[in-house]
Amino acid sequence: MNTPAAGPCARSTGRIPVWMWLVWALAVAAPQVRAQTSAQAAGADCRTIKNDLDRLACYDLASGRESSPEISVPVAAPVLPATQQPRLDPDALRQRSSRSTLTSRWDLDGGTADDGLFVPRIYKPVYLMAAMYTDHVNRAPSSPGVGTSVSSPVDLSATEAKFQFSLKTKVARDLFGSRVALWAGYTQSSRWQAFNAALSRPFRETNYEPELMLVLPTDYQILGFTGRMAGLSLNHQSNGRSLPLSRSWNRVIAQVGLEREDWLLMLRPWWRLGASAAKDNNPDIEDHLGRGEVLIAHRWQGQVFSLLARHTLRGGSRSRGSVEFGWSVPIVGSLKLQVQVFSGYGESLIDYNLRQTRLGIGLAMIDWL
Repeated sequence: MNTPAAGPCARSTGRIPVWMWLVWALAVAAPQVRAQTSAQAAGADCRTIKNDLDRLACYDLASGRESSPEISVPVAAPVLPATQQPRLDPDALRQRSSRSTLTSRWDLDGGTADDGLFVPRIYKPVYLMAAMYTDHVNRAPSSPGVGTSVSSPVDLSATEAKFQFSLKTKVARDLFGSRVALWAGYTQSSRWQAFNAALSRPFRETNYEPELMLVLPTDYQILGFTGRMAGLSLNHQSNGRSLPLSRSWNRVIAQVGLEREDWLLMLRPWWRLGASAAKDNNPDIEDHLGRGEVLIAHRWQGQVFSLLARHTLRGGSRSRGSVEFGWSVPIVGSLKLQVQVFSGYGESLIDYNLRQTRLGIGLAMIDWL
């Protein structure tokens, strides 16, 4: 008997035909494919939403997940137009600071993170005068001391460079059962004949000034100023040279520091400690370099103006002194253009009894303010 050709629908064998399995699989998968396609499309739209919470809610909606009722969208603070934004002046911001210049540089409040011992701190100005001209060159320094006069003049240049650096550090605090702190300071200034090629550009004069200072925080008002600090120091200053160019002296210096907004006032009288006549290289130094000084500094629109005045506190022929005017203008960061004018006695120890006027221009990194 001939058997007819069997097709896919010719007869049943008790099993589900393959084509029925395919139809069933497509029927089940189609809704899931459509849902996934919709979620992907919605996801593409959700990616364009900038707000984080709104974007999350979009993805939840696309995936069929309910958003958490605990999520709440914060209300953004209103943004003022640019024309209504407050303008903040740098000097005004500095005035609002909780720490004044003296308080910061001398840790007078004693409650800051940097109130550690033996940490280098700012002291006096740090600068480089690239060129400094004098109207009186001291080619043959002399003094009433024994063996302190130069017999042969030196051919020095009227223009030279000058630089100064100065640091201090706190050595001890809370002394004598009070807020008194002990500080150690060091200042060095050098005059360099940088333009004197004939003498191989030597350093003409360097002054070394180590000192120990007791500093007490204060808080009182006088003439609109706030008294911030009072101190007493033991000071040594010398040029480290041998005779006939050796100059040096030791002093006890009292100091009082006051501030008023952008103004700084420092008063510093001193008393020279005695030296034997045989070892005194400059016996009349007080009658030239002075017995005290006053510093006034003012900050205005980022610029700093300063005036340092010394006087012998004597009358008649012993009435001598000096003034030093400084002006610094910001350039970039902490770097400033500085102009310095000095007139009088004692610009350096070797010139303590020489009257001269000096004009210099250079760069400064640290000023009085």
